Amino acid sequence: MDTETPTHCPYCALQCGMTLRPVAGAPVAEVVERTDFPVNRGALCGKGRTAPAVLSSAVRLTGPLVRNAVSGVLEPAGWDEALGRIADALRATRAAHGADAVGVFGGGSLTNEKAYLLGKFARVALGTSQIDYNGRFCMSSAAAAHQRAFGLDRGLPFPLEDIPRTGCVILVGSNPAETMPPALRYFTELRANGGKLIVIDPRRTRTAEQADLHLAPRPGTDLALALGMLHLVVAQGRLDEEFVAARTSGWEDARAGVMAHWPEQVERITGVSVPQLREAVAMFCDADSGMVLTARGPEQQAKGTDTVGAWINFCLATGRAGRPLSGYGCLTGQGNGQGGREHGQKADQLPGYRKLTDPAARQHVAGVWGVDPDALPGPGRSAYELLDALGGDVRALLVMGSNPVVSAPRAGHVEERLKSLDFLAVADVVLSETAALADVVLPVTQWAEETGTMTNLEGRVLLRRKAVTAPEGVRSDLEVMHGLAALLGHGKGFPTDPEEVFEELRRASAGGAADYSGITYARIAAEDGVFWPCPGEVPGSVGPAPEKAGPEPEKTGPGPERCGPDTAEAGQSPAGAVHPGTPRLFLDRFATEDGRARFVAVTHRPPAEETDEAYPVVLTTGRVVAHYQSGAQTRRVAELNAAAPGSFVELHPRLAERIGVAEGEPVAVTSRRGRAVAPARITASIRQDTVFMPFHWAGEGRANSLTNPALDPVSRMPEFKVCAVRVEAGDGRSAGAGD
Repeated sequence: MDTETPTHCPYCALQCGMTLRPVAGAPVAEVVERTDFPVNRGALCGKGRTAPAVLSSAVRLTGPLVRNAVSGVLEPAGWDEALGRIADALRATRAAHGADAVGVFGGGSLTNEKAYLLGKFARVALGTSQIDYNGRFCMSSAAAAHQRAFGLDRGLPFPLEDIPRTGCVILVGSNPAETMPPALRYFTELRANGGKLIVIDPRRTRTAEQADLHLAPRPGTDLALALGMLHLVVAQGRLDEEFVAARTSGWEDARAGVMAHWPEQVERITGVSVPQLREAVAMFCDADSGMVLTARGPEQQAKGTDTVGAWINFCLATGRAGRPLSGYGCLTGQGNGQGGREHGQKADQLPGYRKLTDPAARQHVAGVWGVDPDALPGPGRSAYELLDALGGDVRALLVMGSNPVVSAPRAGHVEERLKSLDFLAVADVVLSETAALADVVLPVTQWAEETGTMTNLEGRVLLRRKAVTAPEGVRSDLEVMHGLAALLGHGKGFPTDPEEVFEELRRASAGGAADYSGITYARIAAEDGVFWPCPGEVPGSVGPAPEKAGPEPEKTGPGPERCGPDTAEAGQSPAGAVHPGTPRLFLDRFATEDGRARFVAVTHRPPAEETDEAYPVVLTTGRVVAHYQSGAQTRRVAELNAAAPGSFVELHPRLAERIGVAEGEPVAVTSRRGRAVAPARITASIRQDTVFMPFHWAGEGRANSLTNPALDPVSRMPEFKVCAVRVEAGDGRSAGAGD
C-alpha cells in the first residue's frame, strides 16, 4: 500500500466512509476521516477507527489448517490439501446421504458478490437446498413485515438525511448510541431542528437519555404497546381517513384487533402508563410528519413479524407512510444485512430478491447460470433449523463469515450439533470459536484486502475498495468457491474477480424486486453509492431525470406508477435513459399489485416463554459500543478489549439487593437451556423485572447459552430478546417468585 484509498468500515450497516492511509514502518494502515461521504460525514466510532488492527498477521489466520486425525489438533497445511479435503468430504457426503446432507451457512458481513456466488455454489456446485445465513438473526422479521405491507423489503425507504427533517421519530428497540454511534447525530439534529424523539426500550440507554420521551415496556410486549397506541389514534379521532381510503387496504380487519387493546389493558401488559401512551400519541400525531424506526428489540421475537406489522399499521393509520419525510423503516444491524439477503444465500430466495418457488424467477436465474431450472433445488431450512439439523439430516457443513457458536440462540445446543457433524469446514478471517471446531479452516481476505460491494441500511449500494495486500497464505472467498467448484466438476461459472461476479449479479437481479442491473462499479464510485431498485434502463415512455439524494420536493399530485421519486417534480427523461436509483420509495405507489399498502390484522400474544416461579426474571440481550456481533474480530483489538473486557449482567439495584450481590460480583443467570456467569453491573436504568447481557462473548459469559430458539412462524426469527431466567448470587441465593 503506497497511496490513500477511500473505502468503508467493515462493521455495521451504516458502512461509514473512511480513508486508509499507509504509515511508514507500521504493519497496518491508519484510518483517516472521510468527510465527503454523506452517511457518516467523517464521524467514526471506536470500532471503525481501530479496524486496521485486525489486518495484522498477529491476530488473524495466515494459512489453512486441517485437523490431524490422530491427535485431533488443527495443524498448518497447504491450500491444495485443504481444498482437497473439503471437496472429498462434500463429495462423499453427497454420495452416501444425498445432496441435502451438505449444508452451507453464510453471513451478513459477506459482500454482495460473495453472497451471490455462495448461493450459486450451494445450488449449482453442491445441488443442495440447505443454505441460509446469520442475517436470519438480524432483520428477517422486519423484512417479512415489509413484504406483507409494502410488497418490497428495503430497510429504510428513505435516506438517513431525511431523519433530522421529520417532525417526530419513534425509535423502537434500538440503541444507536452504542450500536452505530455516527448515526446518533441524525437524532440529535432532529431535536435541534425542533423535532421530537420517542425511544421505546426496557433500558434507559444512552440513546434513551437523548429522547423527549422514553417508554420502558416489559420485554416481549412491544406488539401490545403498538396496538394500544393505535387504539388511542382511533379513539381520539386522529385516523388519517383520506390516506387510509386512497392508499391502503385491509383497515377494517386490522381495526378490529386494534380496538380490542384498550389503553388500560395495554398498561397492565407492558408496564407503560396510560398517560405516557397518550403523550406518545400526541407527540407523534401533532407533528406534520413522522417516522417509526425499529431494530432488533421488537424484531427478535417469536412474534416479531406481527410486532413490526403493528408499527407499520400505526404509520399507515396516521398517514405517515408513502409521503415525504415520513414512513416506517428498519435500522439494519449487520454490515451487509440488506444486500446479503437479496441475492441468494437465504434458504428461500434467488438473486434480485426473487422467490425460489416462482417458476419465472427460476427460469430467469437458471438462464443466467446456464443450468436447467428444474435442476435448482427448492427452499431449504432457515438458519436455526439448519443448525438444529446438523449431525442428523445434514452431515457436512461449510461456514463462511459466521460464528454461530457465539451468535446462535441456545448456543450450547448448537455447539454440540456442530461437534456431531461428520465434517465441518470454516472460511474466516480469524480462528473464531466456530472455526476452532472445524476439520478444515480456510484463511480468507477481509474488508481492506479485497474489493466488493455492500448495501447499507438505506439501500445504498457501496464500493469497498482493496487498499492493502493480504498475507501470502490468504485467499478470497471467491477464490475458495472457485477452487472447490472446480474440484467438484464445475470449472466454469465461479469467477474470482469481484467486478466480473457483480456483472453477473446485475444480470441475475434484472427485473427482480432488488434490481441492481443499472448499477456499476463506476457509477458507485462517482455517485457515493447508488440506491436500488435501479433498473438498467428506465421503462416506459418517460423516466426520472438523474438526481442525488437531496431535499425532497413537495408532491403536487400522483406520478407514474413507480416506487421512486415523483417525476412530476423531478423532471422527465427519454425512455432508455440511465436510471438514477431510488433514494425514496413509495411516494407514488407501494410495490403491491394494486399500489396500495396493506394493513395486516395482528393481535398481541405473550412471549414464547413466560416467567414463572422457577424462572421469575426476564432476560434481554444486546450490544455494547466497543464490540460487534459475536466479537470474533473486535475481541482481538486491544483498545476495544480494554474498553469492554468481558460480559456482564445488568440488573436493577432492588434485584441486586434481593439476591445479595454487589457491583462487580459474579451473577449466575440460568434459563431452561443453559447457564451463564458474569459480573454484576448495577443500574437503575433497567426495569426491576429484567436483566440484560451483551452477546459478544463465548465461554462462561455467553449470553446465547440462555436464549430461546422459539421461531417466528413467518420470518423464522428466533426469540433472542426475551426469555425467562433465574438470577442468583455466588452463594446460590436467587430472585424468587413474587419478588
